[in-house]
Amino acid sequence: MPAITQANVERLVTIFGGSGFLGRNIVRVLCKRGYRIRVAVRRPDLAFHLQPLGRVGQIHAVQANLRYPASVQAAARGAHVVINLVGILFERGKQRFAAVQAEGPGIVAEAAAAAGASMIHVSALGADPGSPALYARTKAAGEQAVWAAMPAATIFRPSIVFGPEDDFFNKFAAMARLSPVLPLIGGGHTRFQPVFVGDVAEAITRAADGAVKGGLTYELGGPDVRTFRQLMEFILATIERRRLLVPLPFALAQFQAWFLQFMPKPLVTPDQIRLLGRDNVVSDEARREGRTLKDLGIEPHSIAAIVPSYLWRFRKTGQFRSRAA
Repeated sequence: MPAITQANVERLVTIFGGSGFLGRNIVRVLCKRGYRIRVAVRRPDLAFHLQPLGRVGQIHAVQANLRYPASVQAAARGAHVVINLVGILFERGKQRFAAVQAEGPGIVAEAAAAAGASMIHVSALGADPGSPALYARTKAAGEQAVWAAMPAATIFRPSIVFGPEDDFFNKFAAMARLSPVLPLIGGGHTRFQPVFVGDVAEAITRAADGAVKGGLTYELGGPDVRTFRQLMEFILATIERRRLLVPLPFALAQFQAWFLQFMPKPLVTPDQIRLLGRDNVVSDEARREGRTLKDLGIEPHSIAAIVPSYLWRFRKTGQFRSRAA
């Protein structure tokens, strides 16, 4: 881990969407490097949990909303590095894919350019203008908006991000604790390449350090490529539970998702079902061109090395076991 330098102490990093799962981990690593951090979020009062990650006065939360360019410009003013993490998994109210993921990144990039800052944008593996999923199409549109405003920007496309507070392994482990059946959407053949949140945070921090070549898109995946079925089997083995894995055709999954999408926090939406129709792995092109974690000098952590350390609580006697058990 690079030591804190006076140069870093004098540099300000603005992180849009920095209070979420990935954002918290990036803030933690940036704090260790000595950076001053401005966390730009819609609700600054919900970012107080970040304060213990740094020294007194190192982290400051401000209000910003990608739908209001003036607030974005104010949050980027004076920054040396601007990082955009803002994204949504489903639409609610005024939080629409088009506004947040297609138009928002361009607004952030324009603000970064006006501030004279470097720009780091986090997209998603699978971003594709030709995807049947609106999520993936708007992610691709957001990337193009960033390039238009900041050709030297650095874009990262992570696969499923895992870690102690993730919304993938934890969600399915919780389902397995309550349900005797786990559905395998589309038969469970879709391939994924889960990447550890700490590795993604390190890659982004190295870009903030200026150690990553800009003007490129990096695809971030872990060392394991597994199908959805294999991931469910891994979860069940880890939490020591036996559950029936039932293949669910895409058409039936779409029908069920239509009703589930109206939940306050949907288990799945029709758009997410469409997203599951394509593999979510690092491309051969990215590997050939040196745009992966290993090419950034980062040895990715496997799910076997990390996930059991936080899924222990979902075991049958997990509520009675200590972390050391």
